[in-house]
Amino acid sequence: MTKKDAVKIFEGREVRSVWDSEAEKWYISIIDVIAILTNSADPKRYWSVLKVRLKQEGCELTTICSTLKMQATDGKMRFTYVADAEQLFFD
Repeated sequence: MTKKDAVKIFEGREVRSVWDSEAEKWYISIIDVIAILTNSADPKRYWSVLKVRLKQEGCELTTICSTLKMQATDGKMRFTYVADAEQLFFD
């Protein structure tokens, strides 16, 4: 898989993304999306609580999203949950 990293700007805030040329999709950081949509002071904690609630409802996160390495705020490459546009808007 050939990946190309990019930072997109949405309403003045950064959203990390990775292009997967095999799947021909952009994968977007869920933490970054949560930070923008909720204005949460701690989007990582918000995601942690949401994952627990989703699991209690019987939702398997591995069918909705996956993990990829992206550059964190400290500059290190860390695994983070990502989703493509279709996965972000599932119902």
